[in-house]
Amino acid sequence: MKQLTTFLLIFCVHLIGFSQSATIKGIILDDTQLPIANVSIKAGERGTTSNENGFYELKIDVDTEVTIEFTHISYKRVVVKFNLKNGQEVEFNPVMNLNVEQIATVVINQNTRQSVDGVTSISPEVIRTIKGAQPGVENILKTLPGVNISNELSTQYSVRGGNFDENLVYVNEIEVYRPFLVRSGQQEGLSFVNTDLTQNVDFSAGGWQAKYGDKLSSVLDITYRKPIKFGLSADLSLLGGSLAAETVSKDSKFTGIVGLRYRDNSLVLNSLETEGIVRPVFADAQTYLTYKFTDKFQLDFLGNIGINKYDFQPQNRQTNFGTLENPLALLVFYEGQEKDEYQTYFGALKANYFVNDDLTLKLIGSTYHTTEEEYFDILAQYRLGEVDSNIGSETLGEVEFSEGIGGQLTHARNDLDALITTIEHRGDYQNDEDTYEWSIKYTHEDIRDRLVEWEVIDSAGFSINPPNLDFFNEQPYQPYQGPLVAFQNVRATNNVQIDRFQAFAQWSRRSTLGNNEVFYNAGVRVHNWTVNGDGIESTTQTVFSPRAQFAIKPDWEKDMLFRIAGGLYYQPPFYRELRDSMGTVRPNVKAQQSVHIVLGNEYSFKMWDRPFKLVSEAYYKSMSDVNPYTLENVRIRYRANNNAKAYAYGLDLRLNGEFVPGTESWFSFGYLKTEENIENRGYISRPTDQRLKFGVLFQDYVPTIPDLKMYLNLVYNTGVPGGSPSYADPYEYQNRLRDYKRADLGISYVLVDQNKTYTSGWKRKFRELSLGFEIFNMFDVQNTITNTWVRDVYSKRQYAIPNYLSPRVFNVRLSMKL
Repeated sequence: MKQLTTFLLIFCVHLIGFSQSATIKGIILDDTQLPIANVSIKAGERGTTSNENGFYELKIDVDTEVTIEFTHISYKRVVVKFNLKNGQEVEFNPVMNLNVEQIATVVINQNTRQSVDGVTSISPEVIRTIKGAQPGVENILKTLPGVNISNELSTQYSVRGGNFDENLVYVNEIEVYRPFLVRSGQQEGLSFVNTDLTQNVDFSAGGWQAKYGDKLSSVLDITYRKPIKFGLSADLSLLGGSLAAETVSKDSKFTGIVGLRYRDNSLVLNSLETEGIVRPVFADAQTYLTYKFTDKFQLDFLGNIGINKYDFQPQNRQTNFGTLENPLALLVFYEGQEKDEYQTYFGALKANYFVNDDLTLKLIGSTYHTTEEEYFDILAQYRLGEVDSNIGSETLGEVEFSEGIGGQLTHARNDLDALITTIEHRGDYQNDEDTYEWSIKYTHEDIRDRLVEWEVIDSAGFSINPPNLDFFNEQPYQPYQGPLVAFQNVRATNNVQIDRFQAFAQWSRRSTLGNNEVFYNAGVRVHNWTVNGDGIESTTQTVFSPRAQFAIKPDWEKDMLFRIAGGLYYQPPFYRELRDSMGTVRPNVKAQQSVHIVLGNEYSFKMWDRPFKLVSEAYYKSMSDVNPYTLENVRIRYRANNNAKAYAYGLDLRLNGEFVPGTESWFSFGYLKTEENIENRGYISRPTDQRLKFGVLFQDYVPTIPDLKMYLNLVYNTGVPGGSPSYADPYEYQNRLRDYKRADLGISYVLVDQNKTYTSGWKRKFRELSLGFEIFNMFDVQNTITNTWVRDVYSKRQYAIPNYLSPRVFNVRLSMKL
């Protein structure tokens, strides 16, 4: 008994001794205050790693000096010493600086992943700083090679010869959608992506991996950030404002970020040639919430509510065109109004289960609901005539002789209600140098659509028949005895359901080949969809999409990386692609098919002792089962017929780096040629055949006043085929719009930032504060988006009247962070 008592006493002493410990915990940050995952933390034989939020927790011995070492392959080592008492908890948030020497030679960090994957990474801070007339990610994308945005009022973009419907957009691995009925940039509101909430912005213009969906042109992959502390930010301007708030619980289990945006484009729209009363109001609210139940289970929620209203009562318009010898003008007087409203609701839940350090399983459920209304009745009465160009005349600039008089009455009552529900399982498994990723996804799309549009045109009091009518109107020279019909008349009601099953599996490996670093990726996607609905014969189709990538970083003195990517890409039709120009749904439309080949090179070097990178990509796309379309402003109308084939090839170059110390700028150049062959009639330019592209994003500051900063966003695009009548045969009309040239300038003065802080006075409450102004379209260039076609009754000649975009506009901006 005595021996047992002695044993229990010794055991208890040892137990007490072993149980004595202190706790060090916190969040590991980089020099931009973003969390760093997978940091190794060691204290003698004890150790742990930081999670994806940068959070760590480590038990250490007490009553002795303990050395803790924080290490990461891409960051400089941090070493600290602690001497804590039993039960004591200390919060320590180290900041790790980039290990510049390692990054220059080792290709394993985050930037490397983007390089070998063929992804362009854009700093969220650049996006938030460079606002533009339509602020957001798209405002920066337009400066990249291969990306075409020729309408500053729109957030739509085309990539390497594709159209607006061929771009994938993801937010935190969840696909998001764009409105269906929008026909002009003026009607568009806010981009889905809220730049105040973003942490990472990745963009791929071709040759992307199988884990991304089935589209033909590009992938925009957005990651919203998880806050690490409480913060507020606001941005106010004459065009609206935004407000963002973020917080994190004391135990770091809950994080939340909320963004509110309001946009009023009246300042820009009132500068257009068409005068009237315009009320464009756009607002949305977004939130991203996360809760960590355990170290193995986490739940995320992404939500969005958006309301866009566009009310317009046009009054008059005068457009001058022609030549100095023969100046002409179009005068239009309007009656009526347009009322459009788009409401979107989006919610997604993502459950993350971290089985172990190598295996992660995810379950994602999302619902997207949009209701869209497009109502208008507008009567336009026009005069086309010669302009008095006599400088001494009292009627200088006025129309003195009318060559054409007519009117146009347009009517629309378009309604759309779409509900898209998705459930998906995703997973990834790491095994040494190999990574395996997979997904199974089901999507149900329920679209209810009513399309009622008609247009009546008369010239000099005589009705104009549609061009495809057999009866030709020769009035006033001969009496017309044919039927009176509207120039355009579209009426359709559709209830369509589409069920989709998608899956992918892909494998990636990082390894070495001799002294060279290499990266492999191979994967395949399968997509099965069924179209059915009222009066629609059920149709089912399936496609398989194999894709692969290979990258090598030679063991050279020069820092070079070479990449080749390719695959078979499909775009199964969405509802818009199933509906032809008359509103009829054609369920037998096939998936458009494209073979991608992309060759890329990245050369990192130093110039003026500062880092620079030159990225070059050559690409070729061979497309079959192409669904031809017409493009008017931002409205796409498909033929819903796979009766064409096409190709696209080009070269993209981008040089970025610190042209000015401490700032990021880049220069882009792109060459593109894309043509299509419809029903074997020969190859002609596609609507997005933009041959040359130059883009510049330049940031600078005054050396003697470094707080006075400037940005220049400059774009030059050669004209695309367009401006032809919507009914025209593209083989007869290959007119091109004029070149798109635009420069936006912003100048701001920084009152408070991390290098300029205050401990007293009213400025001490701010972490960042700046005030500035912007000049949109600095050189007041008259860019054209479409043409209005007007008929001269005497010569029966049609004139193409350019529809100009916004002129020079001034804006004032105030930005702050608390």
